[in-house]
Amino acid sequence: MPFVQQTSRAFNRYNVESLNPNQYGVYGLFKQGAWVYIGRGDIRQRLLSHLNGDNPCILQYKPTHWVDEVYNDELSAERREKQLIVELNPICNEKIG
Repeated sequence: MPFVQQTSRAFNRYNVESLNPNQYGVYGLFKQGAWVYIGRGDIRQRLLSHLNGDNPCILQYKPTHWVDEVYNDELSAERREKQLIVELNPICNEKIG
């Protein structure tokens, strides 16, 4: 099942910095027609790291938007991340399975 239906947000510093810190969960970066990266962790912190160029593949494919799902426990987020990677086949994630 893809990300829960929601309005995507532009992947820019203003939108990322407007997030509350310490929201743990899963997020997906994409551009029209392609999922670029699925990740998990402190959503604000991780997205800021990506904006700062921590992943060359993400820089290369230039995602334009992101969505997220917040979780209360790390195990649920880890399972969901793996599920989304298999289902959505993002360009910059290592293949699972």
